[in-house]
Amino acid sequence: MQAAESPIAIAIHGGAGTIEKSKMTPEREKAYRDKLREALDKGYGVLEKGGSSLDAVVAAINVLEDSPLFNAGKGAVYTYEGRHELDASIMDGKTRQAGAVAGVTRIENPINLARMVMENSPFVMLAGEGAEAFAQARGVPMVDNKVFDTEQRFEQLQKAKEKLKKEQKRDKDYQAAVERLPTPYKMGTVGAVALDRQGNIAAGTSTGGMTAKRYGRIGDSPVIGAGTFADNDSCAVSATGHGEYFIRYNVAADICARVHYKGKSVGEAADEVINQVLLPIGGTGGVIVLDPAGNIAMTFNTKGMYRASRSSSQPARVAIFKDSE
Repeated sequence: MQAAESPIAIAIHGGAGTIEKSKMTPEREKAYRDKLREALDKGYGVLEKGGSSLDAVVAAINVLEDSPLFNAGKGAVYTYEGRHELDASIMDGKTRQAGAVAGVTRIENPINLARMVMENSPFVMLAGEGAEAFAQARGVPMVDNKVFDTEQRFEQLQKAKEKLKKEQKRDKDYQAAVERLPTPYKMGTVGAVALDRQGNIAAGTSTGGMTAKRYGRIGDSPVIGAGTFADNDSCAVSATGHGEYFIRYNVAADICARVHYKGKSVGEAADEVINQVLLPIGGTGGVIVLDPAGNIAMTFNTKGMYRASRSSSQPARVAIFKDSE
């Protein structure tokens, strides 16, 4: 009887950024809301049936990876050279085991491979061809990189390259040119955090990275402690935003440390890091956070964040824009 009364909860995100209602058609908004609700229902359904938080996280993220609407899996952005390099990570709050993959190009659902690394290897992070060799050894089918192609993302690449070339002509500085790219080109991720009937929490994050990225750039999404973190003694976090800032400020782990050591609520801890630490130094993005009691925070310092949540004490909520549903 006790197990059935234990709280369950899940929160998901589909990325943060310059998301304005005035620039989104009703049809497109509905498509995003429907897909977020589908992912939420898929993950929550796992929890309702007594499934693990890890299973719920993967189930929800798979829905988002399989949709061209989000910068992960099917909707991944393009690198400067015109291909797709995908990253993902997952962490188990009960054991603090974790798995991650970076720069994979032929894996349809990177979050599944990240879990495989966690559960079936002695490692935490595998990258590129090595990660794909590991996947092949475990019987994971390889896909053509072109399965991730979408017209919208290709157009974004062309615009980003034009902007980069224009900026570089101005001062010959590639670093400065990248820094001056508009925020949307630097962001886009999906993620989930979940609490199961056994009281265990988990977090996962998956992304296509940054539009027009070069030189094998890797952001925060596959970095444990930066883009993903989970510990039953504090909280579970999945982040989305300008990854370089999230890496440098160890965002996901910092939020959980504030919960653990300072006794902050997930909402207070998330607000401190996202709005008081990151925002003043130009770090844009957001997080979803969940604690073992089922408390949820969905905090961001941008104009919007695709997000949804549901728990045994709170009904399903799907939201996109700031200060509104």
